[in-house]
Amino acid sequence: HNSMKEALRLCPPLILLIRYALKDVKVQAAGKSYTIPKGDMVLISPSVGMRIPEVFKDPNKFDPDRFGPGREEDKSSPFAYMGFGGGMHSCMGQNFAFVQVKTILSVLFREFELEMVSEKMPEIDYAAMVVGPKGDCRVRYKKRKPSQ
Repeated sequence: HNSMKEALRLCPPLILLIRYALKDVKVQAAGKSYTIPKGDMVLISPSVGMRIPEVFKDPNKFDPDRFGPGREEDKSSPFAYMGFGGGMHSCMGQNFAFVQVKTILSVLFREFELEMVSEKMPEIDYAAMVVGPKGDCRVRYKKRKPSQ
């Protein structure tokens, strides 16, 4: 579970989350106070927000244990982790998404031997509406022999 959260932290599928302020909102950042006026558009980049070193130690490193007991870096502030958005507009299907991915991966890993064909991971395509790999992401798979 934590590996999926970490993958979403490093490579969130949406570039921006956009909301309108329904009322004046006071915020503090870097020791300064600001007011977001009612009606203003607020844009949040999960790709940037989930790599803030004050929130996530060593933010560019893949480290699923950052979500585990004793660390729980995702709980250091209310919206530190935005893999599925946040607040009242967070994705209502996130629990189903985690179960679905776990189910699919368990069947794939049980039934097939997987091997990455490329020597390195593909670059991230931030120009796409939904972020994904740039170019092909090829994997070789071979059916496992039935165990007896």
